[in-house]
Amino acid sequence: MKPLLASAVLIAVCAGLVSAQTAAPPAIAVARINTAIVPAPPPDAPNGPKQKRAEVVLQRAKDNPGKCDIVFIGDSITQQWESSGSNVWQKYYSHRKCLNFGVGGDRTQRVLWRFEQGQLDGLKPKVAVLMIGTNNSNNDDNTEADILGGVQAIVAQIRQRLPDTKVLVLGIFPRGKTFSPQRGKVLQVNQALAKLADGRMIHYLDIGSRLIEADGSISDAVMPGYLHLSERGYVIWAEAMEPKLRELLGE
Repeated sequence: MKPLLASAVLIAVCAGLVSAQTAAPPAIAVARINTAIVPAPPPDAPNGPKQKRAEVVLQRAKDNPGKCDIVFIGDSITQQWESSGSNVWQKYYSHRKCLNFGVGGDRTQRVLWRFEQGQLDGLKPKVAVLMIGTNNSNNDDNTEADILGGVQAIVAQIRQRLPDTKVLVLGIFPRGKTFSPQRGKVLQVNQALAKLADGRMIHYLDIGSRLIEADGSISDAVMPGYLHLSERGYVIWAEAMEPKLRELLGE
């Protein structure tokens, strides 16, 4: 080999060795955590509205042990049976023993946390109505698969803690004035949630199509702010659910 060529080869080899020695170490992959399945307390400060409501719900469970007809589990849409939906609640549920465990702002992980705090302990409901997940769908907080996993975890916990209770899983309600990526996200979750139904202890009902107009929009007469229901919206919900509830309650 000619001297100049040999020198060039030697220089290249040395440069390669130096480069290999000084290169950054390979990045270590960090496993992504699905926050929707990790029990978490309300996010606000002590005595904040979400925490206070969680305490009300937990105390309600302690004050009503034993048999009841229906427990409603969910977020602010469920909680507001006590405000916007109060007249509808009176008509459809006052003759039954029903407990409202809705907490504003709730996500799947907070429902799981309340279960750990004893929300279901000592209860023997005939039916648990579950509608949760819309808050998990905000922005990029959770993926469709995350939300599905969160709802699945809740259903599994209900079945474990209340083995004699039938579970009615509701499709997450549509939201937003018109079509949007978030609505599409919710619809994809609902398609998978339907697969939870076993026709015996777990049942599924999606009433989303009753809450939208023919052009896909949502009327503010049904959903002011395009998230929470008006009294008319609660009428739609109750009427759509009543036949299934009667079946599950054996009425």
